[in-house]
Amino acid sequence: MELKEKFEKAAAESKNLASKPSNETLLQLYSLYKQGSVGDIDTEPPSNPFDFVAKAKYDAWAALKGKSNDDAMTAYVELVKKLQE
Repeated sequence: MELKEKFEKAAAESKNLASKPSNETLLQLYSLYKQGSVGDIDTEPPSNPFDFVAKAKYDAWAALKGKSNDDAMTAYVELVKKLQE
């Protein structure tokens, strides 16, 4: 199976995990998914300083800047597999 197919399959499977992951793990999933599908962050930081969720998501994705799409997709697939155990 090609990496992109594995990535898309893992994205679908991540919605049906037995238990809800921690917020930290959810941020990892989000940032790896965005880096794998979009690449380096291409948006401005959130303008509302009290929108903590948006800021956390932005920071998590920005931290992966420079990571290749393939590396991010691979890490995402591995993380979803780990969460399914």
